Amino acid sequence: MIIIRSTNINRQEPIIPNEQCDNSRIILFNKPKGVVVTRSDELARRTVYDLLPEFLFKDGWMPVGRLDLDSKGIILFTRDGHISELLTRPGTCTKVYELWVRGMVTEAHCRQALDGIESQFGLLKVESIKLLGGSGPKTRIMVELNEGKNRHLRRLFGALKDPKFQTPLKVLELKRIQIGCIKLDVSSACWRFLTAKEEKSLIQCAKL
Repeated sequence: MIIIRSTNINRQEPIIPNEQCDNSRIILFNKPKGVVVTRSDELARRTVYDLLPEFLFKDGWMPVGRLDLDSKGIILFTRDGHISELLTRPGTCTKVYELWVRGMVTEAHCRQALDGIESQFGLLKVESIKLLGGSGPKTRIMVELNEGKNRHLRRLFGALKDPKFQTPLKVLELKRIQIGCIKLDVSSACWRFLTAKEEKSLIQCAKL
């Protein structure tokens, strides 16, 4: 059974069964926007550990991968170095994102994103992309990445132009909603342990 633990900036410690702590190797956290993924920040910005129970910091739970300051959504934590290495190895674990983009994203843009765009940071491309509609001057899309460079999607869409105004597209909101077979299912700033079944499925998915 999935046990959802809510938390807040006051770090109210949840009641956690001992067997759940002993057996769980991966934690899912819904990172809010404006929080940095690091154990400490030299600029004194709020970190993910400020929103999580203290035992995660003290016991050495580390983030698997990253999400930048302005992004939100699912991020995993583990104490197992092998699991972390496996899940962050390029091409082994797909990730799905929902984006709001300023400007009109067209089918031509989608083809460009699938083919890839050369940049000073290397080839930027997506594995799949789906237009979900829009609101006024904004477009909502869903994309899947096999591997991601730093600010991958922001740089990719920033290299494309609105067909009407010829201004660069800009990612206004980025939310990661899935890693491998694990979907985001908790509210912002909340977390939970993965079940043994979920852990096994995720690891098997990453090994394929």
